[in-house]
Amino acid sequence: MNWRHTLLNASALTLLLASGPAMAADDLLDAPEVSISAVESGTQGFYLRGDLGYSGWTQEGDPSLRVFDAGSGTSSSAPFDNARFDKPFSGSLGVGYQFNDVLRADLTGDYFDGRFDGDGEAAIACDGEAAGTSCAGRAGAGFKAIGVMANGYVDIATVAGITPYLGAGMGMTQLRWNDVSLRTTCVAGAAACSGAAPLDQTFDGDSSWRFTYALMAGASYNINDKLKLDVGYRYSQIADGNMFGSSDILGRDDGLGRHEFRAGLRLSLW
Repeated sequence: MNWRHTLLNASALTLLLASGPAMAADDLLDAPEVSISAVESGTQGFYLRGDLGYSGWTQEGDPSLRVFDAGSGTSSSAPFDNARFDKPFSGSLGVGYQFNDVLRADLTGDYFDGRFDGDGEAAIACDGEAAGTSCAGRAGAGFKAIGVMANGYVDIATVAGITPYLGAGMGMTQLRWNDVSLRTTCVAGAAACSGAAPLDQTFDGDSSWRFTYALMAGASYNINDKLKLDVGYRYSQIADGNMFGSSDILGRDDGLGRHEFRAGLRLSLW
């Protein structure tokens, strides 16, 4: 009879509608989970690290050339115009310790080298030239830097194996200048130059230990339980010091501020 078919159809429709929410709930329960948590628990112990860096932008401040006049006992200082530092690559090795899920620290040894070239003009006569002229100098030298840094980090959280972090460090850097080549040339002013050829001189470069600090930000990725890929940015500032010097001329750098992008590996020892 028709009323029986109608009743059966209504019952089937009711069961179908009732099963829909249950099936949707089951689908939600079976959906993959994305976890956001603190850094993995139990990650405590020593680790080794190695990094390579690229410093595409180096702030050299105002390196200067100072010329002394022995006759008058005066001196004049001028910045190196168009000063530049090249060779932007660096490397570091270190050992660290993960204290808990958030805090870790390491001690690293850093190395980089480069070359400085710059021009300057001091408002004082070159040696042997008349008063009223000025002395222009062009300097060039290579350098090597070895640093020891103590660094601390805060690991913020781990999302899908990626852990962002913030860090800071301080230490000392030995900046060792190689032999410095300097060409001085008389520049006419109130008086005329003698016409002598430019004077080429070579000075022993200075070497000194300088205070250094650094600020870091980046993220690590868990390759496996022991190995992490670390990618980040570091700004470091090395204090100023002498480049070279003699009784009548002095070159001084204004420190180095290095903006570096770094990539490396961290290996947990246990």
